[in-house]
Amino acid sequence: MELSVVIVNYNVRYFLEQCLHAVANASRNIESEVFVVDNNSVDGSCAMIREKFPWVKLIENKTNEGFSKANNQALRQAKGKYCLLLNPDTVIEEGTFRKCISFMDEHPESGALGVKMIDGKGNFLPESKRALPTPSVAFFKIFGLSALFPKSKIFGRYHLGYLDRDQIHEVEILSGAFMFLRSEALHKTGLLDEDFFMYGEDIDLSYRMLKENYRNFYFPETTIIHYKGESTKKGSINYVVVFYNAMLIFARKHFSHKNALAFSFLINFAIYIRAALAISRRFVKRIYQPLIDFLLIFAGFWFLTPLWEKFRFGMSDYYPPVFYQLVVPVYILIWLASIYYSGGYEKPVRIWKVLSGQLSGTVIILVLYALLPEDYRFSRALILLGSLWGLLAVLIHRLTLYFIGLSDYELALNRKRRMVIVGFKEEAGRVSNLLQKTQIKPDIVGFVSPDELDDQAYLGNTTQLPEIIKIHKLEEIVFCAKDISSREIIRIMTRVTGIAIDFKIAPPESLSIIGSNSINTAGDLYMINFNSIAKGRNRRTKRLFDLITSLVLLFSWPFLFAFLKSYRENFGNIFRVIFSFRTWVGYCPETDISGLPALKASVFSACAGEQEMDRETREKINMEYARDYKIYNDFSIFWRNIFKTINS
Repeated sequence: MELSVVIVNYNVRYFLEQCLHAVANASRNIESEVFVVDNNSVDGSCAMIREKFPWVKLIENKTNEGFSKANNQALRQAKGKYCLLLNPDTVIEEGTFRKCISFMDEHPESGALGVKMIDGKGNFLPESKRALPTPSVAFFKIFGLSALFPKSKIFGRYHLGYLDRDQIHEVEILSGAFMFLRSEALHKTGLLDEDFFMYGEDIDLSYRMLKENYRNFYFPETTIIHYKGESTKKGSINYVVVFYNAMLIFARKHFSHKNALAFSFLINFAIYIRAALAISRRFVKRIYQPLIDFLLIFAGFWFLTPLWEKFRFGMSDYYPPVFYQLVVPVYILIWLASIYYSGGYEKPVRIWKVLSGQLSGTVIILVLYALLPEDYRFSRALILLGSLWGLLAVLIHRLTLYFIGLSDYELALNRKRRMVIVGFKEEAGRVSNLLQKTQIKPDIVGFVSPDELDDQAYLGNTTQLPEIIKIHKLEEIVFCAKDISSREIIRIMTRVTGIAIDFKIAPPESLSIIGSNSINTAGDLYMINFNSIAKGRNRRTKRLFDLITSLVLLFSWPFLFAFLKSYRENFGNIFRVIFSFRTWVGYCPETDISGLPALKASVFSACAGEQEMDRETREKINMEYARDYKIYNDFSIFWRNIFKTINS
């Protein structure tokens, strides 16, 4: 057998589907086998493989075994002359395997090979070729000198930026996203080191190849797309700790004691610095918009209150300090909480959600005002003036920063995205219908033919895409993978680099369309738009429902406890729900919920207590509950179960 392909998957079902379509095309006329090792995914990946790719050798782990161990599970069974470690968030060209095999056959001294990688916008990924991370190389990388001087032979060694990206080079380190290995060399050097859970194992294996006198090559005569970032978020604390700890393992294993100590000090220092930055960035990212709103509204009260005091009472400082110290901050926090639960802090910004949250908060404040003791009832007029100022402040705040160009303040203007679909009429029509049902608002300008057909039904062909983009002011191109090769897709993406355009790929017979706008994003996924319970708005609504029903039940408990058979358990459930250990309504028990959005353990199930339902019916109910969430359903199930308990 010529080739064994090993893909480790963890909750990236739609990327994996696209990857396997490309692998199938590249494997034609090559004696090969494909392994997918699934690390206990819950997104339905395994079911998708069994249904659409029955020829794949699927290994299903019951826990997340990590990258190295999962790869080794398949490598121990692999029979190919060559083995390929491939990430699921990649798309390869049709000729990739044949070109790599030919090069390795012609260079028997080669142990491993990596290829040219681009991101979802066609930009070159510098990690396609790397140097050994010695203490000096790591120092320049950690402290940003390699980014400042990428072409320098001293500072830019980490990504070997001084080497021509379009020429074959002998390099030290290859990326684990695509690592083409000679099986003979792999058996001699040993499999992946399972001390590395994720990250670092590709550096370790590349270095061991060199120590066994094999050569590693960067081979840019074939290109792959690597979307990146789906399994881990680069800015997360977990990523920082896992990545740098992998570097520590590598240093202790391969460097001298002196160098290992120096490297360990440097890495530990980097962990603390990067972790602190990650925590700070996450905190600032979450709080800075509400903080700006808070300060603007508070400043409004600070300015309006003296004016109102002089107008109403003819004097300043009429209200005591507690008004500014306690009452105004509480008002503002209620407004901000209402904006949050209305979805006003979601991206992109929807002005009507911000304004509806502000108005809802005003209603809540006025209701609470009527219930407060006389000493804390200062002025309804100031509440209304503050609310009016708040409406203006939050609106002007967002519009100003939107026009400045901050991405966090992008407005949802219901503007349609102008796009073309590259494919023949039948498949392009299918993809067009799919797009119309997704969460975006597509403005499909027309179809582009994959070849040079002279047909008035098309805007033109792929050779004319740069002109089509300019003339029609396109924002996005969707490729039908059924009608156009991966090689041609990649060629087009690299040819139009520099133009502000996004790319998506629609796999054949799939209900998903995948792409990515940045190497730092997980990738964009267009799917048929249901009111999924996974949406942020629905998550917040469900949590709000849990809190309100729990508080109502708690305050009415003296009137209800005598009618409840299991009153102690139900009383405990109130606090479990309040403190977010449970939710009132969730999935039916004793069913397979893999592939459905995760929910907390529930008090009542969507099956509404009907224990005689068969498993298949329960699973259908779970699917409907998750796919098309309505707060009315939660209320109805909760109400029926509460009264059923009362009447029991």
